[in-house]
Amino acid sequence: METSEILSLYDRLMRVEVNYPDNTKELLPNGIVRFTKPAPGNNFILYSQLQPETADAVIDEQIAYLQGLNQPFEWKVFDHDQPPDLLQRLMMRGLEPEDPDAILALELADAPVSLTAPVTADVRRLTTREQLVDVVTVLEQVWKREFDWIYDRLGQNLEIPGYISIYAAYDKGLPASVGWIYFHDNHVFTDLWGGSTLPGTRGHGIYTAVLAIRVQEAIQRGYQFVTIDASPMSRKIVETHGFRLLDYAHACVWEPKPAAG
Repeated sequence: METSEILSLYDRLMRVEVNYPDNTKELLPNGIVRFTKPAPGNNFILYSQLQPETADAVIDEQIAYLQGLNQPFEWKVFDHDQPPDLLQRLMMRGLEPEDPDAILALELADAPVSLTAPVTADVRRLTTREQLVDVVTVLEQVWKREFDWIYDRLGQNLEIPGYISIYAAYDKGLPASVGWIYFHDNHVFTDLWGGSTLPGTRGHGIYTAVLAIRVQEAIQRGYQFVTIDASPMSRKIVETHGFRLLDYAHACVWEPKPAAG
């Protein structure tokens, strides 16, 4: 399938028609797909296609609504979204863009042997909240910040049959690399998250092992694509295994100011 066709399918299935457990989804006029959740929730606009002449009014309306909830929110902007200056319009209103992610996809029918051969590393599937301590341990060492939210978010995801698979790879019995994969009810796309490996264990194929075990599960379950929002480091690795760049995405974030005193 051509890259442009995959991106169009991705927009429809993973940005417009997708559903997320525990989030309220709204399909709004002017091409807005909005998700909200009671505090402490993560509110976000996942998709928008606005007309240049009316974009400012729509943006102001959405920002006012989401700020009124007094919770952090983000507006996900892809480079092909309209209008072309959407990112700049959001920044002018105080939203702060995070570093862009590269959105890549692998068509599983073309998955290389490097991802389909049996995994020989010590990779284990985690199935309980208690085991998530291994995920948090790796993420906090790699990214140097707290990841306590993992227990609630991924713990809740684990309670939904078939929705998420979480894996950790171990080096000398200690967690060294982690990653998880979501299986959506469109039965076409899965998405990869969390891929992180301790610096001291990199260069030995452990990241690839966690990647491969997730790709193999997606194949076994009959999905057509795996996708990833990749950092520059992850992108270098997954492109060597056949992932193709679809677009770049920017999370534009707003957070409420702390209460005075």
